[in-house]
Amino acid sequence: MRHNRSINHLGRKSGHRKAMLSNMASSLILHKRIQTTLAKAKALREYVEPLITKSKDDSTHSRRTVFAYLKQKEAVAELFRTIAPAIASRPGGYTRIMKIGFRQGDAAEMAIIELVDFNEAMNVKTAAPVAEAPKAEKKPATRRSRSKKAADGEEAKKAATAAAPKAPKATAKAPVKKAPRKTQGK
Repeated sequence: MRHNRSINHLGRKSGHRKAMLSNMASSLILHKRIQTTLAKAKALREYVEPLITKSKDDSTHSRRTVFAYLKQKEAVAELFRTIAPAIASRPGGYTRIMKIGFRQGDAAEMAIIELVDFNEAMNVKTAAPVAEAPKAEKKPATRRSRSKKAADGEEAKKAATAAAPKAPKATAKAPVKKAPRKTQGK
């Protein structure tokens, strides 16, 4: 029975649970999406969302606090450089959990947990059409001969080069001798 236990212990001792959640949070931050069991995904959401909220304030104190939880400087750098600016206007709910079925071996319920602002398929902001600059018309790729205008321009260039007086050929230069290859110790 739970008996007023506030967190899911996930059947592990506290050190193992903290290390596992730290590694999973770092993986989520670096890869933006991970696949795990539903219970671990729910525990991870409670672990990582306060860290993402803390990353909105880019100060030395908040970086050190987040590093104490994640223990990977690459994940901390990614969180403060990439993720924090993207979620700056979001008041909470940075992660999404999607159930994907049951695992083959032990029938554990599996889920995908991902950062909401980094899924382009479900993100409403990127789904809206963006105003594009007008594009220049592309000429159709064809195997047919060129039009007369292009052919006349090429013929004019050929005629101009043919009509220009030819310069006398330069005398042959003496061949340059190459230095012998250096060998190692022989």
